[in-house]
Amino acid sequence: ISADSHIAETEDCWSSIESKYQDTRPRKAYADEALGAFIEIPGMDMKVPMGSLCRAGVPPEKWGEPVDWDDIHPAGYDPKARLAIQDEEGVTAEVIYPSVGMAICLHPDLDYKKACFDAYNRWLAEFCETSPNRLLGIAQMACRTPDEGVKEIEEAKAMGFRGVMLCGDPHFEDYDSPAYDPVWEASIGLDMPINFHILTSRDSMGGVQVRGPKMIQQIVTIRGNQNIVMMMVLSGVFDRHPDLKVIMVENDAGWIPHFAFRLDHAWERHRWWMEVGAIQRKPSEYVHENIYATFQDDYSVQHVIGAVNLERIMWATDFPHGDGTYPDSRRIIDEITEDMTDAQIQSVVHDNAARLYGIA
Repeated sequence: ISADSHIAETEDCWSSIESKYQDTRPRKAYADEALGAFIEIPGMDMKVPMGSLCRAGVPPEKWGEPVDWDDIHPAGYDPKARLAIQDEEGVTAEVIYPSVGMAICLHPDLDYKKACFDAYNRWLAEFCETSPNRLLGIAQMACRTPDEGVKEIEEAKAMGFRGVMLCGDPHFEDYDSPAYDPVWEASIGLDMPINFHILTSRDSMGGVQVRGPKMIQQIVTIRGNQNIVMMMVLSGVFDRHPDLKVIMVENDAGWIPHFAFRLDHAWERHRWWMEVGAIQRKPSEYVHENIYATFQDDYSVQHVIGAVNLERIMWATDFPHGDGTYPDSRRIIDEITEDMTDAQIQSVVHDNAARLYGIA
């Protein structure tokens, strides 16, 4: 099971957007020689380069070449083609996240963002209906207010989604605020896990200045999710909601042991004089119990097998994005699980995701 795959939104995705936004909905733009195919989002300076983003199977040395709309892999948006890719790779199911929707998380107009997410969810639901047990959609939610957040989770459940995705940056207070307690309780009660994907917050999308070559921005993309984990753990969110399941998506997993150590070290040494939530256990315990993480080809995972909770680690293909494992998923799985037992491999590549997202 791929715990993190994507859909390549076409402009039809937002065709059902509410009427007031019909003229300003995201649209397909003609490819140019520099950028290739892209989606243009009114109100944002960013153009989402769909051609260069959805380049699964393209050798890295050719990533700089522009890709036209006709050359984007049809399995990115055609569910029947996607099922064929699953069969080719030996994948039984995929958890589906957006591509353009990740960028829309950064849109300054909250009401526009909500309208885009609602249209996307309707479009994604139709995509997943082709094979509901193999195409597992994650709904996007704007969560403009606590009550609306609860309603969005309820609607996502009714539409057949397996979880919900929040933007990395909140729209009121922050995710450690008790104001979100009704949202977390709805997630628990409806068995709809909370998912945070990298590149959906300012601190993982270039909002924080990095030193050195531009390539460094590719390395610090996990910072946003790490910040959310620290905040939720040290503020006591998991003490208030011990059954809450939070998935940190596409941020790899080999860093978790040292990260957990740093949390413990800070708590053990500094909780006596620095602000911290009223947590009852070592921070690492919440990390290993409430936090899930997905990875594709993070070879460092095999070096920390004894230092992570492997029941919270899930493999993914990231298809159709270029950072993924297609068309070499089987080989990559063999390499990154070489030092795992058969039972551990089964957990990481299948059982953990199956339990989390309710796959029979």
